[in-house]
Amino acid sequence: MTDVVFIKGARPYGEGDPVDLVLADEVIREIGPGLDVPEGAEVIDGDGFVVLPGLVDLHTHLREPGGEDAETVESGSAAAALGGFTAVFAMPNTDPVADNAVIVEHVHRRGVEVGLVDVHPVGAVTVGLEGERLAELGTMANSPAGVRMFSDDGRCVHDPLLMRRALEYATALDVVIAQHAEDPRLTDGAQAHEGVVAARLGLAGWPATAEETIVARDCALAREAGARLHVCHVSSSRTVDVLRAAKDAGVQVSAEVTPHHLLLTDALLTSYDPVNKVNPPLRTGSDTSAMRTALAEGVIDCVATDHAPHPTQVKDCEWSAAKPGMLGLQTALSVVVHTMVEPGLLDWRGVARVLSERPAEIAGLPDQGRPIEVGEPATLTLVDPDAQWTVRGARLASLASNTPYEGMRLPAQVVATVLRGRITARDGDIRK
Repeated sequence: MTDVVFIKGARPYGEGDPVDLVLADEVIREIGPGLDVPEGAEVIDGDGFVVLPGLVDLHTHLREPGGEDAETVESGSAAAALGGFTAVFAMPNTDPVADNAVIVEHVHRRGVEVGLVDVHPVGAVTVGLEGERLAELGTMANSPAGVRMFSDDGRCVHDPLLMRRALEYATALDVVIAQHAEDPRLTDGAQAHEGVVAARLGLAGWPATAEETIVARDCALAREAGARLHVCHVSSSRTVDVLRAAKDAGVQVSAEVTPHHLLLTDALLTSYDPVNKVNPPLRTGSDTSAMRTALAEGVIDCVATDHAPHPTQVKDCEWSAAKPGMLGLQTALSVVVHTMVEPGLLDWRGVARVLSERPAEIAGLPDQGRPIEVGEPATLTLVDPDAQWTVRGARLASLASNTPYEGMRLPAQVVATVLRGRITARDGDIRK
């Protein structure tokens, strides 16, 4: 018999009076007040909680294959489900690199085997992420993994001719090129945002111009190719200006911001704690303010975690030797609530837009980010908006614990995650 889930007394998008939802045969069967509980249904007491479409992360590092000491598809999927995510995009900077059909199919297959979230592999744009020749974009796109997004994330596709060719192929294949916007000639040896804090601490500066110039160049190339360009982890207010102009000119460009670039600033670097080292770097308060405004206005389309787990030995060391990256899957929703909902920049429908609907649209996922309506996929996240919880890295599901929010009290907590009618996480526990 097909599993049936009954969510009692919850509020879709946090709006109106509480209603009941019946989930069966992978879809939403009924929505309304005072519904009868179907026989044999698993009941979740909604208690006036908020129901959202399942969250979608366009930027996740699952580390498998090759980096299983930091994360695996299984542990990363668990963290995602507990964070309210129902789909994640696994970045290709693995070992070996996901630059061919064999590796992307392996990642996809592992995601299906674990079954907690939909794992979509991102293919590399260039062979080995070396930026010298294009990878097998068509083979990966047409493989059983059905790759829809390509990126050399962690490295910029710096050669303009190579990027132009990638965008032309993307147009023909109807896929997205996601760029890590960083001019390496401007960031060689850089350790922190170029500004007052870096100068005082004696850290080599990372100019915002390194991001802005690549985004401007790529928007021009995307316009010429008629391609869809996605800009990863925007961090600079100047980049927002470039994106706004490009969108106004009709360029098919989308962009993401990470939770940490909505909240954290380079002021944290005074402790020299490598947990705060990330790529692109934490920038100024004016930059975080610009990120929030751009996200609210839709100039930045969505939030993506850039979940980047690392083993202790490469984070708990001197700043210059530490690897950049932070955990993000289990804290993303709470940080968005803290930075965007609490100040009134977004309501819960806006949260659904930036964490579910737009990411699904950008990636071309037909069964994610769908409206909460009868007949739509039963892929949902139930959130207690009034909960408060304290972040402890050791208690997170990831194999790593490099969270910048250690000890921080954050709002809102995921109560349950449902993937096509099946509960994958509930009350802080994983359901396989």
